[in-house]
Amino acid sequence: MSESRRGAPRVQEPPLGAERAGRIPRRWKKRVLPVVIVRRLRDRRVRLPVYAVAGLLLAGAAWIAVTGVLARNELLAAQRSLEALRRQHLAQPAVDPATAAGPPTTRTATAQDAVRSAAGHAARAHRLTTGPAWFPAAHLPVLGGPVRTVRGIAEASDRLTHDVLSPMARTVAELGSTGTDDGRHLDLSALRRVAPLLEQASRSASEVRADVDDLPHGTWLPATDRARTELARQLDRITPLTHDAAAAARLLPSMLGADGPRRYLAVFENTAEARGTGGLPGAFAVLRTERGRLSFEYFGNDTELSEAYADVDLGAEFGALYGPGAPTRTWVNSNMSPHFPYAARIWAAAWQRHSGRTVDGAFGLDPGAVSGLLAASGPARLPDGSVVAAHNVVDLSERASYALHPDVKRRKAYFLDVARAVAIRLLGASADPARRADLFSALHRQLGEGRIKVWSAHSAEQRELLARSFGGALPKESAPLAGLVVNNAAGTKLDYYLHRQLVWAPGRCVGGQREVTVTVRLTNRAPVSGLPPYVVQRVDDPPYDTRPGDNRLLVSYYASAEATLSGATLDGRPTQVGHGAERGHPVFTLDVELPARGTRTLVLHLLERPWDRSPVVLRQPLVHPLRATVLPNGPCVG
Repeated sequence: MSESRRGAPRVQEPPLGAERAGRIPRRWKKRVLPVVIVRRLRDRRVRLPVYAVAGLLLAGAAWIAVTGVLARNELLAAQRSLEALRRQHLAQPAVDPATAAGPPTTRTATAQDAVRSAAGHAARAHRLTTGPAWFPAAHLPVLGGPVRTVRGIAEASDRLTHDVLSPMARTVAELGSTGTDDGRHLDLSALRRVAPLLEQASRSASEVRADVDDLPHGTWLPATDRARTELARQLDRITPLTHDAAAAARLLPSMLGADGPRRYLAVFENTAEARGTGGLPGAFAVLRTERGRLSFEYFGNDTELSEAYADVDLGAEFGALYGPGAPTRTWVNSNMSPHFPYAARIWAAAWQRHSGRTVDGAFGLDPGAVSGLLAASGPARLPDGSVVAAHNVVDLSERASYALHPDVKRRKAYFLDVARAVAIRLLGASADPARRADLFSALHRQLGEGRIKVWSAHSAEQRELLARSFGGALPKESAPLAGLVVNNAAGTKLDYYLHRQLVWAPGRCVGGQREVTVTVRLTNRAPVSGLPPYVVQRVDDPPYDTRPGDNRLLVSYYASAEATLSGATLDGRPTQVGHGAERGHPVFTLDVELPARGTRTLVLHLLERPWDRSPVVLRQPLVHPLRATVLPNGPCVG
């Protein structure tokens, strides 16, 4: 029977060679070519290669799917190993003597086992994603995005565990197993030996972070995008730790007296009365270091240095901003600037003028830092039998002591008792191998939070410190900045009750600049009655009536370089602010009376350079942390 009788249309093929000659009419291309292709696929010589290619593609896709699932399982297992290590670290703050008494070698071995397990899982994930099917698939347009991301995550995880975490764990093990003659001080020669290893781990961490940032940020598979984002977030936590560890290995041997004795001025800042670096400089101590051994040589209070002055020149900008407060001649105003090296230089020069002795550097720390360190060392006992511990040291030194000791001399003596007791407790913990790791971990946290700041009189060391957060330096002028700084102008101790909020909001672009609105809210939660007279006394003698609990602040905003102020309001009403500059940053300052139980709202309207990144938020360490909100900063398009 013919095809037409079977119901199928009869198709007439184009003349032989017409396709090659390019003479196929449009109607043939539309109606006939599909039939021709099908018929030619029936040719075995054409069919077999096509099936082979299709089979390879299907096999490759299946291989990628299977190995992708296996690699995911390996990466999850690696993550679980590291998470268990993190939980173990956080769960041992050494506040429990039974826990703290655990052998350090056992804890180090556990950490090494966790890192080794994670490294094994990450290596297997990397091998699973480097087969012959993965490379071409990763380079497919559009479709290859998730494949490339998965490959990159596996490779980055492998490098992170092998080139970063494993050397760090080996370093901890080596430092822990290397003893000294008495076991009660740091082995600085061992620290110098591991410095190159930590330096390489630091470089590797930066390289891995850059590689992860180069991976596709948005693909058609959201799960891989989330995995990349999470890995980047983890690296953002780990990479600064490796940088700090490498810097510590470079700095600590010389700073702890490996090459000869060192002396440092440690100043305790009372954040109940705000100053630029944190709080008013009160009690102080002289710390001596020699070959890893630490000891305190002297303790004093602010009264002793009230007449000392510092013969230092910090430049015309510094004098214009802070000259009325006489920071180089008034100890309690010596740290009005948030740039800690300025305060440290003044402290060192004032101590030399007072005592005739030089120091090799200076530290600044506040009761919040002491609380964090006592959580690791355990409580300290005062001569009267009372206990100073992590849970009460802030309240005791910044609120309760003013009611317990109304007499100024007795209170200052009490502060010295606290300082001595805490110093002895911390030195004891640093000499105890069972507590040393926890204490150093707590020290690192306080350094990272800016509650402990460090300055060195030795230029090479100071250059290193300036690059670290605990150097306490204002960011370089090339970085965008949002900095709220308050200085107590009333002489009260009411900043214990101060709450601060900052909102940085970018707006439209006008004439090559971006409009920025900065909103600052200051709340004084001091009670209107019941506070000791010393806490609420006003030494500023204002020309207006005040009530007990009212406070007064010099409020300064440190803006990005080249920023200009187009207007300002205080509680919705236009106001005039002072203009200055410090280290390349414009500074706008307003004198604000802050009544008890009241809130004042300052709004600044700025024009800034259209930065391609969000500003660095300057966090002045006070009793209550700054609540800062930085809204998204998109590109300027108009």
